[in-house]
Amino acid sequence: MKALRQAVDPFGMLQACAGVQQAWMSRPAELAKQLGELSTQLAALQVQTLHRGMGLRDPDLIEPVRYDERFQDAVWYDNPFFDHLKEVYLLYTHWLQDVIESTPDVATQDAQKAGFLVRQVLNAVAPSNYFWTNPAAILKFLQTGGRSLVDGFANLLKDVQHGSIRMTDDSAFVVGENLATTPGAVVYRNELLEVIQYSPATDKVHPVPIVLVAPWINKYYILDLNPRKSLIHFLVKQGFTVFVTSWKNPGPDLSAITLDDYMLRGVLQAVEVAREVCAVPQVHLTGYCIGGTMVAALMAWLNRGGNGGGEMPVAHWSLFTTLVDFSEPGEIGVFIDEPTIEYLERRMAATGYLDGKDMADSFRALSSNSLVWHYFVHNYLLGEELPRFDVLFWNMDSTRMPQAMHSFYLRELYLNNRLVEKDGLTLGGRPIDLGAIRQPLYAVGAEQDHIAPWESTFRIGALVGGSVRYVLATSGHILGIINPPVDPPRRRYWAGAVENGAGAAEWRAGVAKVPGSWWDDWIEWLRPQCGEPGSPPALGGAAKRQLCAAPGSYVLER
Repeated sequence: MKALRQAVDPFGMLQACAGVQQAWMSRPAELAKQLGELSTQLAALQVQTLHRGMGLRDPDLIEPVRYDERFQDAVWYDNPFFDHLKEVYLLYTHWLQDVIESTPDVATQDAQKAGFLVRQVLNAVAPSNYFWTNPAAILKFLQTGGRSLVDGFANLLKDVQHGSIRMTDDSAFVVGENLATTPGAVVYRNELLEVIQYSPATDKVHPVPIVLVAPWINKYYILDLNPRKSLIHFLVKQGFTVFVTSWKNPGPDLSAITLDDYMLRGVLQAVEVAREVCAVPQVHLTGYCIGGTMVAALMAWLNRGGNGGGEMPVAHWSLFTTLVDFSEPGEIGVFIDEPTIEYLERRMAATGYLDGKDMADSFRALSSNSLVWHYFVHNYLLGEELPRFDVLFWNMDSTRMPQAMHSFYLRELYLNNRLVEKDGLTLGGRPIDLGAIRQPLYAVGAEQDHIAPWESTFRIGALVGGSVRYVLATSGHILGIINPPVDPPRRRYWAGAVENGAGAAEWRAGVAKVPGSWWDDWIEWLRPQCGEPGSPPALGGAAKRQLCAAPGSYVLER
């Protein structure tokens, strides 16, 4: 029976829904009160619909959130039928989610799981997802003489062949041709990563190089999409020598690779390569997402015992949308508990890794309206051509996770939150203490990040011993970071020192919101700490040779 339950409900979401249902059924009086409130709202909605039918303009009983693109078309407000359809859907959606969230005597994790599953169902049954209840689809059908549905069916057949609802035309992009084109060379390679050094774009460069640690949950070229969006290109143009980690896409042969390996044979190795090539004692180390988590662990490891001989190879460091305190990991927390991790461990034991498609599907489910149903509607109901969007191409170019590393990462960081405990985690033979870190830190969070909530990333300021400048960018986990300066400015950010143990809300209230890109603010923070510009080092320097041109070979592995 247990095996059957695990096969049918591996994440325990159906069981959580049953628990929520039982909790309410055991309290009939409280349930009757909730149903009474629903009935009152339904009655008010009937009055609103009657008034709309008479041509009156009563305000909507429930307004869609402003960024919900499903109901932006004016017909959802002007046409009484579609307005009523929208309002009924939103009323039941809000009521169900509120009731689940307020379920008495149910564990928070169970309520979150039930809420997540119900939210997936509610997103799927939205009227905008069906032809006869989507006014835009009906209108386009009439305008095109039915061609839109013919094209939509052709898109459906292609997606069935592809095995997923595609988000972008992947034939439009080729890594190394119109993505990841900043000139450079691979100057180091081991079984875990390639280290790429980029060619100088200025006559003089700052002597302290920048080492970018990309997340190995995706490929590094999110930092080098095209010259306009590339953070790497931007840094090189500003007079910095830049190195980046390009991680191996692991197969069964790397199943035993550990988090220690990623830290010492990956991140630390990249630091050592940069020091050797540039012939300098220290670097600036930067980590993005899970790469930043590993950077934080390495900084604690180095401050605990130095780098063999006691020297500190990192002068200062930066983190982008990085969790080190996993107590509130955002929406992904619905997948973090013992039964779920056991299920994933069984999956990984069979292959030696967690498949990249599993990761991609999980992250799409976290934002299913924007990452699933948006494309369902535009691909099939409207029959539109797939957009050519480089970020979406990168998002679908997923990578695998080695069994040993990923199991340890999920258990010790997400589930047990050991990284924030003093000496609670041992990596590379040393207990990890974030409080031992003394080097200046520049940390960036993103206001709408659902993968690494900014309030959680902000906590790094209270955990380390050095000075911290925190920046909060508008937008989300990706576009909050891939945020090039443009004129006129499209984005905004808050920036300021983290002092006196201030909380996230208190800090934001005390700093100004600035128009523009935080990239410029970062450059101003980096320049005085990275030394007076001088002659740039050659690719590979005197210590390494060029193995191949950027973007290298590991990034091309599927």
